[in-house]
Amino acid sequence: MRGGIWLFVLLTGMVAMMSTARAEQLTVAVASNFAPVMKAIIPSFEQQTGHQVKLIFASSGKIYAQIRHGAPYDMFFSADQKTPQALERDGKTLSGSRLTYAIGRLALWSPKTGLALNDGQILADDQIKKLAIANPRLAPYGLAAQEVLQALGLWDKVAPRLVRGENIAQTYHFVSSSNADLGFVALSQVRQNGAGTCWVIPDSLYSPLRQDAVILKHAGQNPAAPALLAYLQQPDVRRTLKAFGYRLPETKGDS
Repeated sequence: MRGGIWLFVLLTGMVAMMSTARAEQLTVAVASNFAPVMKAIIPSFEQQTGHQVKLIFASSGKIYAQIRHGAPYDMFFSADQKTPQALERDGKTLSGSRLTYAIGRLALWSPKTGLALNDGQILADDQIKKLAIANPRLAPYGLAAQEVLQALGLWDKVAPRLVRGENIAQTYHFVSSSNADLGFVALSQVRQNGAGTCWVIPDSLYSPLRQDAVILKHAGQNPAAPALLAYLQQPDVRRTLKAFGYRLPETKGDS
């Protein structure tokens, strides 16, 4: 993380959180994988600060396109790093505000119990008629799923059977509604719902899903934006992220 980011977050964020006199509205665009976490933590943030948050969920690629076309979002929680970096290059962000808030994890999941999913060789079984992944062109978790299939030497075999979701939420729905036999989903989705059989994909099979957040220029001097970034560093919030299956970045020094 670039030097000075956490100083920016902690100084401006803590000042904003200590005062509810300037309670503000905040519109936050969030990658679909992080939806369960945001739904869990935002009520407490609103109670602590007095700020009100409107959440918009979609794929990172779709949100990027919306921001490029003028969508009035104040913050963006992406499922990768390169999309917020692209917004920085486009001049759409507040300088120094980008940081890594979580490291995502991918899972192969079925709502059925007792399946032998570990090692992924079940994917070569012709009885698996439909395999759901998020669209790799729009969703970082979909790109990670493609990398896993390529690493296992199964991409060409399963390609005709793929069902592509616009985002990871739709991908999960394909599997949970039995419109696909199996699916590559976010571990956070599995942790939220709990049922079925899951193989947590080894990190060695796909590029790290380092997820960055950024404050957008539309936020201006809205104190709610840095307050939300600071809130993510509270110990109880970090425990919530871990409970949903995310790994946590160091609070200083990388990216």
